[in-house]
Amino acid sequence: MTPEKYRPTITPDLPNRQWPNQRLTQAPIWASVDLRDGNQALANPMTVEQKLKLWDQLVAIGFKTIEIGFPAASQLEFDFARRLIEENRIPDDVTVQVLVQAREHLIKRTYEALQGVKQAVVHVYNTTSTVQREKVFCKSKADIKAMAVQGAKWVQSYAKEHPESNWVFQYSPESFSQTETDYAVEVCQAVMDVWQPTPDNRCILNLPATVESTSPNRFADQVEYFITHLKNRESAIISIHTHNDRGCAVAAAELSLLAGADRIEGTLLGNGERTGNMDIVTLAMNLYSEGIDPQLNLSNPDSWVPVIEEVTKIDTHVRHPWVGEAVYTAYSGSHQDAIRKCLMRQKDDEPWNVAYLPIDPKDLNRSYEAIIRVNSQSGKAGAAFVLTQEYDLNLPKWVQQDFAPVAQTIAEQAGGIVSHQMLYDAFIQHYRLDKALAELNNYQLSRKEGKEHLSVEVNGETWQGQGNGTLSALCDAWQRRTGQQVDVLDYSEHALHEGKDSKAIAYVYVQHKDSKRIGIAMAEDTVSAMIQALLSTIH
Repeated sequence: MTPEKYRPTITPDLPNRQWPNQRLTQAPIWASVDLRDGNQALANPMTVEQKLKLWDQLVAIGFKTIEIGFPAASQLEFDFARRLIEENRIPDDVTVQVLVQAREHLIKRTYEALQGVKQAVVHVYNTTSTVQREKVFCKSKADIKAMAVQGAKWVQSYAKEHPESNWVFQYSPESFSQTETDYAVEVCQAVMDVWQPTPDNRCILNLPATVESTSPNRFADQVEYFITHLKNRESAIISIHTHNDRGCAVAAAELSLLAGADRIEGTLLGNGERTGNMDIVTLAMNLYSEGIDPQLNLSNPDSWVPVIEEVTKIDTHVRHPWVGEAVYTAYSGSHQDAIRKCLMRQKDDEPWNVAYLPIDPKDLNRSYEAIIRVNSQSGKAGAAFVLTQEYDLNLPKWVQQDFAPVAQTIAEQAGGIVSHQMLYDAFIQHYRLDKALAELNNYQLSRKEGKEHLSVEVNGETWQGQGNGTLSALCDAWQRRTGQQVDVLDYSEHALHEGKDSKAIAYVYVQHKDSKRIGIAMAEDTVSAMIQALLSTIH
């Protein structure tokens, strides 16, 4: 590797930058480019039918601007635009967007594809970067600006031939990220001079990091410089289109909003050329996690992620931000313990504040079942969480500690994730809940002179004892029968579910002979459960 052959991208000097002091308070204008930029990055581009399926999904999610393609590039792209228009598939509140180079015959063909549309964004572009000017087109700055101006004139003149439609003009200095920022301002200003936009009829100036070539903060500097040096800024919607070559497309877009941008172009899940486009899902959920309504309905990814995967033939990584299958899953024991305790203390009327979970997974239709999965790294908290969530077993800490090695052994033997059923079955077997060694036939409990008096029939034999409570009375009865002392160190009990018909479960921790033992039992009532739990420790 020879790093000395590379040079950093030159960005404007902005010592008085303002964007670091800003705070986001609302979602940007979103523009999906899944059907165009995302599609051109696929080894097997979408068919018209696949595009229609994705179109319906994008509309359902709530996009109000959707770039449908490059109608002048191929017959398929042209036909797709016609299908949407002729079959009246475009809702009144949705605007289609099309892309076209600053070439007259392509612009003419684009308007033919859009004939009869109610409203549309015509997005024209030409490259402005230094490397493309010097090595691809071999043209001067003046030549490149003239191309942009001429393209703007063609877009405007052909729009006049279709007065029945509402047109919005958009211009991109392609590779803005690698263009001298002052020159990008100059070119865009020249385009605005042609279109003559107003605050009530704004054009769109789209600033693409066609190739991400600098850090997100330096790109934000470029955007802020552009905005602050643009005349009639109030007559332009500033749009951002970042790519992910450095892995920072979302960060660059988010900082660009702080720098004053109004609009974001991107794709769902980040599909796009090279390392991908800006991922709208990630940015939208970033905003949501800070209490900002993203204005997109992403609440059920299990319904729309499969659609994206089907038409793109790209699987979603299990660790994809926010919507990956495993992003709300904890295997680490310490993480699981923190999550379990926070969830127990989280109140419905309080702001969300749970360790390791930046949002409530239920907001994305993810159940708590998937949050904690038990493997060999999970420790006591993972098994406890699963048994609580799935089987309503609120294990005391001393039961958690006792059962953890059992769960650990199962995980090591299984060599992966332990299913909830496997854990439950192991719990039942370990504490002999499936085969009681002492049968409780009957009991009578009364209170006299401040003492609990217990008469209990076990395996057909009657015992009697007294104490401060039920358990102490049973310990006294056992000692009278056997001469053996039993001390209750701790106990806990609870209903297994809500309702008057709920069964009870009891946990007891005792010192019997030379060992400490744990007994657990389920029964129709609390007292029966407590008695049977204690009996299980002494038989």
